[in-house]
Amino acid sequence: QVQLVESGGGLVQPGGSLRLTCAASGPFLDDLAIGWFRQAPGKQREAVSCINKNNGYYGDSVKDRFTISRDHAKNTVYLQMNSLKPEDTAVYYCVADRLLTVVAGFSSQPPDYWGQGTQVTVSS
Repeated sequence: QVQLVESGGGLVQPGGSLRLTCAASGPFLDDLAIGWFRQAPGKQREAVSCINKNNGYYGDSVKDRFTISRDHAKNTVYLQMNSLKPEDTAVYYCVADRLLTVVAGFSSQPPDYWGQGTQVTVSS
């Protein structure tokens, strides 16, 4: 069974930065696309960014501000978030699936694997 554990959330001022970490464990991790969804109160769940072996994806709202990277040796995915805005406030979930299109939010099907979530709050 694949397990995903997030860390790195917290409170940051507008314009600041945070780095989220997703530590993955389980079988066939190299075959999975791993990424991030977020959920803000009263808003729809949103796919933020994801990565597989060769390709990355960013949602329009985070392009040019967020950078995703993956360390296959450590089974870890990082999301570097810069120039944070109050509208980035949400619970961020690490997610994984065999299909990049699912983790990128291009499918009605939700990702197969979810972490427990980490809160990111952007406020002065």
